[in-house]
Amino acid sequence: MIKTIIIDDEPLARSIIVEYLEPYNTIEIVAECNDGFEGLKAIHRHKPELIFLDIQMPKINGFEMLELVETPPSVIFTTAYDQFALQAFEAHAVDYLLKPFSKERFHKTIHQWIAQSKKLSRDEPIQPLLQAASKSPAQTERIVVKTAGKIKIIPVNEILFLEAADDYVSIYTKDGSFLKNKTLSHFEQILDGSHYVRIHRSYIVNVDQITRIEPYEKDNQVAITKSGKRLPISKTGHARLKHILGI
Repeated sequence: MIKTIIIDDEPLARSIIVEYLEPYNTIEIVAECNDGFEGLKAIHRHKPELIFLDIQMPKINGFEMLELVETPPSVIFTTAYDQFALQAFEAHAVDYLLKPFSKERFHKTIHQWIAQSKKLSRDEPIQPLLQAASKSPAQTERIVVKTAGKIKIIPVNEILFLEAADDYVSIYTKDGSFLKNKTLSHFEQILDGSHYVRIHRSYIVNVDQITRIEPYEKDNQVAITKSGKRLPISKTGHARLKHILGI
């Protein structure tokens, strides 16, 4: 049996999928979830092969939920999302159903997924999609992380600085630091370059947090933040910083 979970905040939308899945004896619905929080718990508990996922949901959206899943299952998106996301779907060959969708369109998608699932590894289509979708304006205003089993939403304007940490990035805020499974280059692309500057291969800083710049060993400098943190500045980073600060 193929275990599947339906994650959508609209009861009617969930009921339509349940109805359309009735002819498929090999697909078992193991959970229905009203939001991304419930979806995360259900995925962890049931470990489904397939999920039907809405994007626009309260609390956290579908993209943000997927970022928190260590090994994402196959996904069929059910969405009325914007054109940017649809272009991302098309570019990375992820199955999606644009609401409102017909029974015929649903069956076509299911048959297509069954055929593709025999050829593709689970996360091959998902990671490029998340990377592309993260550049959408709707995805660049906050960062969702999981810490101590709980989900925290960090508005980007609360970020003090970011530090590379192997395959993760440490995000520093007034509430502490939080790990995100992304690269520093990823954040360099999505953060507002007039406020967040990559000053070193391992650091991006919120320029509003810098109180002064001091020399450090020969031609190097360090940025002193309001919290007293000393961040190294590379030569390239110093040039970027001078440009942004107008000095």
